[in-house]
Amino acid sequence: MLESKWLTDDIRNIQKLMAIPALRGFETKNLGKVLRLSKIRQYDDGESIIQEGDRDRWLYFLLNGKIRIVKAGVEIAATDKTGEMFGEMTLIDNISRSASVFAVGQTVCLAVDTSGGGRSGIEDERADFLFLLYRMFAEYLAVRLRLTNEELIKLKRKHGIKA
Repeated sequence: MLESKWLTDDIRNIQKLMAIPALRGFETKNLGKVLRLSKIRQYDDGESIIQEGDRDRWLYFLLNGKIRIVKAGVEIAATDKTGEMFGEMTLIDNISRSASVFAVGQTVCLAVDTSGGGRSGIEDERADFLFLLYRMFAEYLAVRLRLTNEELIKLKRKHGIKA
């Protein structure tokens, strides 16, 4: 993995964040807070981004490339959708990582340290950011739950299972 230094909240970086669908609703000052908690990480093909069972507080946004999500050795999803958020579940329930995430080809992510990483002067920014992040999570998880429900219905119909 190649990793940048901590990002700065200059206008060019803020404009790049505005291209991420999940972050479009954030105000400019809040995007600056996201940047100060963030690094750019680049992964090679097959490299682990998140490891099932680990405990960390990093949240990721896919900027370029593709990821595959694996639970108990079974691939459960893959995406190349720019702006896709992943790694959020542990931030909500404070339990270890529920799945592993691997890079497919060269992959670039925005990595946000939601713990603040012990960096001085970050605590107030982190609290403001987490409040906004939880609101975003609620919207994002509702979409994922709806998609999961649709997949469940398809599988039940395919196998003749009734309610």
